[in-house]
Amino acid sequence: MIKIINLVYTAVIRCKIYVLSIFITYCLSCFIGIIMSQHGNHFALSYRDKIVGQAFKTDKASINYMEGKNFSAALNDFMGNLLFGAVPQTVMGFSIVIPWFFVIKQGWVGGIVSIDSEHKSRFKNFKSTFYYFFVLLLQLIPYSLAIGAGIRCGVDFYNYNKMNGWHLSKLKIQKTSLVDLGYVYLLVVPLFFIASCFEFLSTWNI
Repeated sequence: MIKIINLVYTAVIRCKIYVLSIFITYCLSCFIGIIMSQHGNHFALSYRDKIVGQAFKTDKASINYMEGKNFSAALNDFMGNLLFGAVPQTVMGFSIVIPWFFVIKQGWVGGIVSIDSEHKSRFKNFKSTFYYFFVLLLQLIPYSLAIGAGIRCGVDFYNYNKMNGWHLSKLKIQKTSLVDLGYVYLLVVPLFFIASCFEFLSTWNI
């Protein structure tokens, strides 16, 4: 077990530059979203209402939560974040550039939902404020890890094949990068599960 922990830690360290850059981008775009929504920006408010309204109609996690099936909501949210969020963006990370556009939008959306359905701030008290920021943090960390590890694979792929002349028959993805990606996901998966459980099962959700 200790060996696995050390391998995961080493893999994260090797990806840290890309992970941190993604996390910082998330934070900056989220901050912009918060500022826009808290100051009543019409575009931010209308987009917030649109995506939340769609979620209540089509998102299984939101539907289960409204029906009082909190654990089912957490499981659906976990699977959605992992399979339809993190994994595709990890694969896109191989392109190095593409994930940034999704990260900027995703962070911004995380910011504009800092208001409720009545367009009132969720920062009305300590409990509500803590819940909002803690859920956000729990989501951003595994996303940053997954996407950062994917970008690292893309950078290593580019550097290796550039050095070897970009021969189509000899294109190669560095094995070390892929192995590290696997170890990073050993951390990403439980972090997403913890994030979803806290979001939908916590009594702090008010």
